Amino acid sequence: MYFLYRMLTALSAAALAPYYALRTWRRGEPVGSVQERLGRVPPAIAARANQAAGPLIGGLAGGAVWIHAVSVGEVLAAAALVEGMKRRFPHHAIFVSTTTETGRKLAGERLGCADGIFYFPWDSVGGVRRALGSIRPVLAIVMETEIWPNFLREARRSGIPVIFANARISERSFARFKRWKFLAGEFFARAMRDAELFLAQTPEDAARLVGMGASEEQVTVTGNLKYDVATPAVGEFGSWLAGQIRAQERWPVLVAGSVLDMEEESVLAAYDAVQRKFRRTLLVLAPRKPDRFDEAAEIASAGGWNVVRRSRVNLSAALDENTDVLVLDSIGELAALYSLADAAFVGGSLVPAGGHNILEPAWFRKPPVFGPSMENFRAMAAQFLAARAAVEVSSGQQLGKVWLQLIEDKALSERMGNAACELCERNRGATERVLEAIAGVLSAGAERRSE
Repeated sequence: MYFLYRMLTALSAAALAPYYALRTWRRGEPVGSVQERLGRVPPAIAARANQAAGPLIGGLAGGAVWIHAVSVGEVLAAAALVEGMKRRFPHHAIFVSTTTETGRKLAGERLGCADGIFYFPWDSVGGVRRALGSIRPVLAIVMETEIWPNFLREARRSGIPVIFANARISERSFARFKRWKFLAGEFFARAMRDAELFLAQTPEDAARLVGMGASEEQVTVTGNLKYDVATPAVGEFGSWLAGQIRAQERWPVLVAGSVLDMEEESVLAAYDAVQRKFRRTLLVLAPRKPDRFDEAAEIASAGGWNVVRRSRVNLSAALDENTDVLVLDSIGELAALYSLADAAFVGGSLVPAGGHNILEPAWFRKPPVFGPSMENFRAMAAQFLAARAAVEVSSGQQLGKVWLQLIEDKALSERMGNAACELCERNRGATERVLEAIAGVLSAGAERRSE
């Protein structure tokens, strides 16, 4: 089975390279991104990694730590961890890889203390070996649960422990695994046993990891790192928009974040219900993926609303007072804009996509509203609903009713927002538990290398 996987991944890498090369050329992106996906780490990063692998520093072994954060959500979860590692393990260089372009861009903005950022290689043996050989990490940390068998196998063969931090397995992913277990269960279990530790978000995640092949000794529950993310600064655009809202007396303000394909219409239907009662309503519509920016703006315009795109805003001028919908076609600005919301919605939940991070509005005492598809955040969503700190809706029509209720009943909105913020505070602490586990693995590795 492994031989077949190895052949398939080698062929996939060969097939993907021309496609990505053409795409990067069309978008005017650096050609080096394709090289990175083939395992060729940028020379500057390789040089810093080589320097980090130098002699012992203060009795502690130096070396690189490679943290992989797939996309936006994982990058945000990694922020507190990267900062904590730089404080606690200053003798180690920290390098971060991402899979998506949006993740790479956000990592550059939010993980400034990292020693380098690059694209994670496709899971072919050649690419993985090249990247590991360039970075030569003493530890690799994978955020959440991207299980790449070649990467895990080659890391183990090189004596590099791999920790899965903030590990989670959704109900849907576990059901899919059980459906195909007869075909690839043993192969998958063998790949998981190549890892050193799985630091799970919840007991349910831990049980699913064991059910997929990890040993009980490999799995520890440490909590969800996303609770430890610092409240984002409002930033230049947020400050400008807040000023425009005050000057133009725009009210209420609705923020619909991380919206996916097929959700735009539902959000706009909810917005229409609010605008019919409150003519000065402003909707901030934030598509989750850049490839939806154009389409989302077109859908809103086709509905008869005046649309302004963030990318075309002049911060030295005033917002057009006739603006109905502001499409946030940018990366990294959404979380702070929840601070301006009178009511919010977190997307990826009215369609079967598993949901997105509901903590972002909660940081600002805004009760999260989301749809029924929250498999990726099931425990968190259940906790918020049980504490009456959030509302679940099933349609755009219901979303409109809930938005109106929160807008008109300020006491209810404030009570729910306070409960949401208190839940965030109560669940902090995962970062320190993860750092303790990392310290143990680094210490054990240093002892082995010094023998």
